[in-house]
Amino acid sequence: MAKGDFRLCDVVLDDTIGRSTPDVEHERAVAIFDLIEENSFAPLGHAGGPYRLSISLVDAKLVFGITTEEGGDVATHILSLTPFRRIVKDYFMICESYYEAIRSATPSRIEAIDMGRRGIHNEGSQTLRDRLAGKIEVDFDTARRLFTLVCVLYWRG
Repeated sequence: MAKGDFRLCDVVLDDTIGRSTPDVEHERAVAIFDLIEENSFAPLGHAGGPYRLSISLVDAKLVFGITTEEGGDVATHILSLTPFRRIVKDYFMICESYYEAIRSATPSRIEAIDMGRRGIHNEGSQTLRDRLAGKIEVDFDTARRLFTLVCVLYWRG
């Protein structure tokens, strides 16, 4: 099977929740752009894509709706948000500190906060990979970008 068969060609976030702050919306746009540019996304048991992914929150659960590029149903995976709550809360707190710091702090202070931000982001990305295990195989970079989108939805939701 060609490497390109197991990738995302489109990602859509549930728009019914509304928009967030400019910083959060910028994170969302960059994550979607980077995700579509380079990703590894393989729903287990499916012959290949490329795939379209719809991410939404329904009844306080994370929903990944997967179709083929042509719109054929592949799978819907519903994940509890409980394993993400502490990580997302910590991530938002450090992001607020980071956005505040980039406006007024010293470069060394910004770098220190950013290192902490990346560490928490990595933890959330690994948690997402673990939660998707046995359902969707993703590499770490793809999980990082997906975790950013989960955070954006969580923030708006």
